[in-house]
Amino acid sequence: MIHRMRITLLSMILTAIFTAGSFTFAEPVKGYYRFPALHGDVIVFSAEGDLWTVDAGGGVARRLTTHPGEESHPAVSPDGKTLAFTATYEGPSEVYTMPLEGGVPTRWTYEADASTVVGFTPDGRLLYTTRAFSTLPNPQLACLDIKTGQTTLLPLSQASDGSYDGSLRTLYFARPGFHNNNTKRYQGGTARNIWRYTEGDAEAVNLTADFAGENFAPMWWDNRVYYVCDRDGTWNIWSMDPEGKDLKQHTFHSGWEVKSPSLDRGRIIYQLGADLHVIDLEKNDGGVVPITLASDFDQLREKWITDPLNYLTSANIHPTGESIVLTARGRVFTAPVEGGRLVRVSHKEGVRYRDTVFMPDGKTLLALSDESGEFEFVEMAADGVGPEEKLTDNGTILRFRGVPSPDGKRIAFTDKNNDLWLMESDGNNQKKISSNREGVYDIAWSPDSRWLAFNQRAFNSFVQIHLYSLETGKQVPLTTDRINSKSPAWSPDGRFLYFLSDRNLRSVVGSPWGTRQPEPFFNAPFKIYALSLQKGVASPFKPDTELSPPAEKAKRAKSKAAGAVKIDLEGIRRRIREVPIAPGNYSHLQSNETALFWVESGHEYNAPAALKAVKISNHDIEPAVVMEGIRDYNMSLNGKKLMILKGNDFYVVDAAPSKANALARRKSISKTSLFPWMSGKISVKYLSMHGAWKGIISGIPECTASTGPRFGTSISLLWIGSRRGWS
Repeated sequence: MIHRMRITLLSMILTAIFTAGSFTFAEPVKGYYRFPALHGDVIVFSAEGDLWTVDAGGGVARRLTTHPGEESHPAVSPDGKTLAFTATYEGPSEVYTMPLEGGVPTRWTYEADASTVVGFTPDGRLLYTTRAFSTLPNPQLACLDIKTGQTTLLPLSQASDGSYDGSLRTLYFARPGFHNNNTKRYQGGTARNIWRYTEGDAEAVNLTADFAGENFAPMWWDNRVYYVCDRDGTWNIWSMDPEGKDLKQHTFHSGWEVKSPSLDRGRIIYQLGADLHVIDLEKNDGGVVPITLASDFDQLREKWITDPLNYLTSANIHPTGESIVLTARGRVFTAPVEGGRLVRVSHKEGVRYRDTVFMPDGKTLLALSDESGEFEFVEMAADGVGPEEKLTDNGTILRFRGVPSPDGKRIAFTDKNNDLWLMESDGNNQKKISSNREGVYDIAWSPDSRWLAFNQRAFNSFVQIHLYSLETGKQVPLTTDRINSKSPAWSPDGRFLYFLSDRNLRSVVGSPWGTRQPEPFFNAPFKIYALSLQKGVASPFKPDTELSPPAEKAKRAKSKAAGAVKIDLEGIRRRIREVPIAPGNYSHLQSNETALFWVESGHEYNAPAALKAVKISNHDIEPAVVMEGIRDYNMSLNGKKLMILKGNDFYVVDAAPSKANALARRKSISKTSLFPWMSGKISVKYLSMHGAWKGIISGIPECTASTGPRFGTSISLLWIGSRRGWS
């Protein structure tokens, strides 16, 4: 039997902004402000992809540009008449100027690479960064004379931000360019420093070599160099004398970082979070500039999408295969396979959920929630009724999907530190069980919930399968660290552990000799292996012999009792046997009582993948293609159903080593706008275009508007409709 489910995202984001007519804002709307430039009583900044101007004291900003291309990095000329900026009007980021009061922009660079405005020199030349003249992908500073159009490349390697002193002979600049690493307190090899270069000197001088962290955005004023530094753990504004001495800290923010500073006659404006701040260097005080936008906020209008599953972050099947749970854009839904209604399980606005799975009872969901600011484990009723229960409250680092034990008493999970943790299902008694931080993958519980198999990367980068005993607390590597082994899968009777290993070292390239010195290429490295967990238990794929005739083998198979899993660790590696299947590019191995399932894909980039299966037997061992062109799959806890994602459709099929049945005829679902959310209750109509069925779902829980820090009164709605299953 096969069930096909079409998941339709009716409205990904509905954000209501009250501007006129029947909708009004209770207070002016703030935006997200970036790249400020200050000149006298005028501030120019970027918001909504355009440039805006506002009085230095704040107020309602006026839009300067309207082109669909993005404008950024504004700078005002010393005479206050010309505005320079970076824009993507013709595709690449190039340098443009326009009158500060408004007018048609003039393009100055044609470098087909990112050209970014830095600022004006005291004599009115335009300083910008470009990679067009570098033989390597490194930034360089160039000076553009907007009177003559002549560009002069400065003889400085990897120079980015820069500021001249009053003599126009000494330049203070940052190098190397921004490394695009937003790690706080970064002290890696590409951390930026402030350098000084005086015309005629043999080389530049590093002024901040005493600090391994970030130093950038130099600004010259009153015989001091002001710049951004994280000596106190956060990007703040500091200053030093021209020799790099006499350091002073001027801002003391924590949390949000100081970004995009701009100096004008003793005042510095900068971005902090979504706001702009100004500090007066002489008075040593400042604060936020109160700015609001007069805009139609087109980006906050209701949006419709045509490929909703592009926003799906996880999908998992019910323990018996009767439904699936979906997580999309931070919200959780359960969708029935047979007839029934789709349920939105998560109801808290402003909370994002991740990696939702069913608990073994099928009535409860396990998810990660960021309500506290860290991702913590929570339990929710699968029918969406009742409050969620918080399981953990001690998160200090990003956690990943929880894997419940078959008896539902424990949960295993990994975190960003590459640690594997074990805890009780109520969140208590958390214990780290991995032995290094090289990487942990593919967690698999034994049928009796007393053992845990998982992949752990060794210090030499090879992946091993490890076995952990909950009773003794001991961990044993089951495979060698000289080859990769992955994807452990327990047999339901607990007598075998199947896995994949790249032991087929047959290269497509037959010789290392040639004009291009070809290296070995293994296009089918993985084979399937069966590990007998008990001594004297032969592989189920072993051919019959006179010592083990078919009748005796069948008798032993029927007499086995489901109970505690027994594992003989002594000599366990010597009991690894190859499953007689041709090697390939395999992944995602799973098993049930009758078959093994895995994904086979080509070696090309984005090659199509197929779900394959083979019956567990010692005769007629021939893999079958269950479904081609799949994106993902997983198996129900009872081993009887498979959930397969192919394209933008879900299929729930019997877990059998045979091709899935042909699909029934298609059914269509119409979608309707969710704009009338103000009523608190919404009715969504599902109408078959062929008149096959229709229905009305109503009584959606009340939608609570949330006031975001930068979007005014808004609400985000996600609603998914499902196509009923059929056979």
